[in-house]
Amino acid sequence: MNCLSTLPLLASLAIAPFTLAYAEKADRHQPMNIEADALRHDELQQSSVFTGRVVLTKGSIVLRGDRLEVHQDADGYQSGTVTAAAGQRAFFRQKRDAAPGAPEEFVEGEGERIEYNGRTDTVRLLRRAELRRYQGAKLQDELTGAVIVYNNLTDVFSVDGQPRGVDGAAAPGGRVRAILAPKTTPAPASPAAAVPASSSLRSSPALGSPKP
Repeated sequence: MNCLSTLPLLASLAIAPFTLAYAEKADRHQPMNIEADALRHDELQQSSVFTGRVVLTKGSIVLRGDRLEVHQDADGYQSGTVTAAAGQRAFFRQKRDAAPGAPEEFVEGEGERIEYNGRTDTVRLLRRAELRRYQGAKLQDELTGAVIVYNNLTDVFSVDGQPRGVDGAAAPGGRVRAILAPKTTPAPASPAAAVPASSSLRSSPALGSPKP
């Protein structure tokens, strides 16, 4: 049976102090809406599990996968973990803020498991992870790795190319791959012309233990 959640747990995210961000600033304050084939809710644990063709939307954020588990902490922050069906990848997409008059920008990614943390406003893509930035319909940046973490508030990402075993040790042979488009350099023009180019994604150090 197809179901659309109307539970208080899924009604809205707690309002946190406003922070300037490159990602769509209104998203973290929007209600979390979910569709799925089935739902199991545990009021005592403040958790809900959705299964079958799951689609989560929150403002411009879209998450899709086969299974979604949502938790709410004591302070009201909600977090969701989306997992894909066997052999497939879950999907993430979010609109970014752009300069007035500039083309719309989106960040989207895929991974076998995607974790959204409402408290820190971060997205974590795991296993066969890929993250892309589009300006209009044009692909600008593309990243692949074992684990990618994207911070919606600061627009900083981290990429780890080394998949981890059950003991936490990095597997050999993993590599980070990136295609980064150059920033648009405005041509000399009259002061009235130029529209500022939107910023590219910025990289932070790789996750995990330092490699020897």
